Amino acid sequence: MDIQWYPGHMAKTRRLLEENIKAVDAVVEILDARVPYSSRNPNFDDIVSKKPRLVILNKYDLADSDKTEKWINFYKNKGISVLPVSCSDGMGLNKISTAIFNLVKKKTEKYAEKGVKIGAKIMIVGITNVGKSTLINRLAGRAVAKTGDRPGVTTSKQWIRLKDGLELLDTPGILPPKFEDQNVALKLAFTGAIRDEIMEIEAVACSLLEYLRDNYPDLLENRYKLSDISDFKGYEILEKIGRKRGCLISGGEIDETRAANIVLEDFRSLKIGKITLEDAEEYDER
Repeated sequence: MDIQWYPGHMAKTRRLLEENIKAVDAVVEILDARVPYSSRNPNFDDIVSKKPRLVILNKYDLADSDKTEKWINFYKNKGISVLPVSCSDGMGLNKISTAIFNLVKKKTEKYAEKGVKIGAKIMIVGITNVGKSTLINRLAGRAVAKTGDRPGVTTSKQWIRLKDGLELLDTPGILPPKFEDQNVALKLAFTGAIRDEIMEIEAVACSLLEYLRDNYPDLLENRYKLSDISDFKGYEILEKIGRKRGCLISGGEIDETRAANIVLEDFRSLKIGKITLEDAEEYDER
């Protein structure tokens, strides 16, 4: 299965970022804590250039906390400020403003010496479905940015002024122009960053099940009342789940599409458990 995804509005978004980067003091890059590497668009490094950057690991409440700690150290070792947050329960949100002002401290102090108090203009970037708009609404304390469970909800830029002197530039999500590594594409498919409609959803679910079989077997077995699945292929596990959940069609065959949707929804809604799909140690040399 080859996943590629680069609709026209994403090319437009890249141009928008490039045109506005000079107008901001710093960049906040939002990642999905479940896929802290794959949810980074490598093109952002070129776009944001040398602007100070804060990485926010959103959806921390859905991720494996032990692995998140290792990812925090991973980005800190690269000289990048990082904060784990959860928009759903508000964890860590109160630390964001302070972290942002620390990024622009030199500029604000320079103006303060002249008796001028200034705020900071921040660009919010991230791939689709990492929670940019939800985070902005949380920070603003009101619904100022469109949100949704599907990728691609934000389609244009907008400036949002916060009470503490911050101005945030919300931008549409942008995925890489192509996926050189199909494992990256698959992980983004697991989390919903790529629309389900463009994928073979059964194949995606089978790949996820094989990852869970190898890395979180207890969570997988407990959720679906399975046992001894270490030697089973993904499609065999999907079939077992389908039978247990009554996903049957005429002749007793398994409705694989329905079973696949159940698995993906269970993963995305934390019903299987707190799961991180990447280990920081694997990416230290990249």
